Amino acid sequence: RALTPQTAETDAIRFLVGTQSLRYDNQIHIIDFDDENNIINKNVLLHQVGEIWHISTSPADKGVLATCYNKTSDTKVMTCAAVWRMPKELESGSHESPDDSSSNTQTLELLCHLDNTAHGNMACVMWEPMGDGKKIISLADNNILLWDLQESSAKAVLSSSAALEGKGQLKFTSGRWSPHHNCTQIATANDTTVRGWDTRSMRQIYCIENAHGQLVRDLDFNPNKQYYLASCGDDCKVKFWDTRNVTEPVKTLEEHSHWVWNVRYNHSHDQLILTGSSDSRVILSNMVSISSEPFGHMVDDDELSDQEDQHQEEKIKEPLQDSVIATYEEHEDSVYAVEWSSADPWLFASLSYDGRLVINRVPRALKYHILL
Repeated sequence: RALTPQTAETDAIRFLVGTQSLRYDNQIHIIDFDDENNIINKNVLLHQVGEIWHISTSPADKGVLATCYNKTSDTKVMTCAAVWRMPKELESGSHESPDDSSSNTQTLELLCHLDNTAHGNMACVMWEPMGDGKKIISLADNNILLWDLQESSAKAVLSSSAALEGKGQLKFTSGRWSPHHNCTQIATANDTTVRGWDTRSMRQIYCIENAHGQLVRDLDFNPNKQYYLASCGDDCKVKFWDTRNVTEPVKTLEEHSHWVWNVRYNHSHDQLILTGSSDSRVILSNMVSISSEPFGHMVDDDELSDQEDQHQEEKIKEPLQDSVIATYEEHEDSVYAVEWSSADPWLFASLSYDGRLVINRVPRALKYHILL
């Protein structure tokens, strides 16, 4: 279920995948994709503490990552979180894969635990997107915990926290740290509600009640438009919100026929949206109308003759149409994770329940249409 791009690696195409095995030691697979030769190289790191439910990488240090994992103690299962370092020689992603027979599986080095004994089960860990890799937020049951990593990440100090108030068993399912507003905002999902929080005061700044008809599974912020947020959930829908006015979604996509587990904006071209679902499909959508370039590229006046001018004026005023670009059906099981590569904006990976990882590209025609 756990997939992430290596955020700090901007040269090589690299993803990390976590396993969920009850019988064997769990592992993190480092997947390097050699784009020129179309080859996938894989290295394996042991993660001996338990099944991996969530994985995220430091935006500043290629060798550092965090996992949320299951730990069984006295017939109770707890989901804990920890920060790890991978072996030096595996930190950057351009090396060749070692010969399988001779390679010894290496182990992750534990840097620190994010102590959740007082707060409950960890749902996810988020790094401050533009930061130096020293600030982390974790969601544990109904608590938001902000941590400072100190002494080269070997110690995590809880700097502030907030709790969801209300009736019943309130639990966060996922969250996302906004890259905007100097990284002072996060969004969280619990049940059918999406909430925004200010990390300085740990207070709620907006609340979208009944954002979805059923459980909200995932969120993502538009990287280029500061108030735009996407959400997806068990009502098979993907919704786009402007957080300044949360009464209605700006747009709704209804292309999947089962729960939507993931939604991801492309980091460079925010009209490209990836979604993965239990209907075993990955859908790439082109949401131009709510992107940062809704009318395509503007044309310089000097370049046009008078006659073209009229024509061009009309053309610019008409927004481009939103559409589904492609549906990928290489998976035979629920797609639990989709992620864009941090190094190549045209490349993405998807992961399904049966352990299949698929790497795909944005169709070339569309790529040139966006670029040219």
